Amino acid sequence: MTILNIAVAGSSGRMGRALLAAIMKDSGLHLQAALEMDDSPYLGKDVSELTGDLGGIVITDNFSAALPGCDVLIDFTQPEGTIKHLSVCRAEGIKMVIGTTGFSVEQKEALKVASEDIALVVAPNMSVGVNVTFKLLDIAAKVLGEGYDIEIVEAHHRHKVDAPSGTALHMGEIMAKATGNNLSEVAIYGREGVTGERSSRTIGFSTIRGGDIVGDHTVMFAGTGERIEISHKASNRATFTNGALRAARFLADKDKGLFDMQDVLGLR
Repeated sequence: MTILNIAVAGSSGRMGRALLAAIMKDSGLHLQAALEMDDSPYLGKDVSELTGDLGGIVITDNFSAALPGCDVLIDFTQPEGTIKHLSVCRAEGIKMVIGTTGFSVEQKEALKVASEDIALVVAPNMSVGVNVTFKLLDIAAKVLGEGYDIEIVEAHHRHKVDAPSGTALHMGEIMAKATGNNLSEVAIYGREGVTGERSSRTIGFSTIRGGDIVGDHTVMFAGTGERIEISHKASNRATFTNGALRAARFLADKDKGLFDMQDVLGLR
């Protein structure tokens, strides 16, 4: 059995900790490096301080020294950090699974350019269930696009720094494309005061932040006389961890290219 050498960027975050524990318990994977930014209080410490029981790897910010020989870097950090890590991986020929959200147009283009040299899976949400939901939304929007108003409601924990979530935005992109629109032209990110009547073309977003909510997303198709809701609710991060590791295995025989979880799950 071929064992994949995996590095994790953003090790001290919620997803990072879950990934470290899962990788170290998986006989088909080897944790090569646990990486953090240069201001992390965990630098120089053993990963056991993050996983609770499994150790043997020292957390470092030296990406250039830690990554050679690695097969896949799994990155759940911030856009600026991911783009920085991308340049190291591109130079070393290391594949990447990227769950970072909030990329600018220019940063998305940098990912596309890098995929000409290395294989990338880039997805705003690694959950298998969420990606099945994406497929359902595409189908629903194509059938219900005429005469049904689309609203997206998402909820996450109080520590999430971007809004709407990358998952909610991707849902919007899928449905805008399915209805022949561009999300940047039809998205409504907030309503207050006298807004006037709702335009039938718009896609509305509502954001909730509080407590320890892992991630809830509901899309409402509101028509005359009926309403259809498609929801996904995550109760823990295992679903995201399993999806990220599935994506890493998917890249094992890929030399280059830009993929997402629809490719990983065979939903295209």
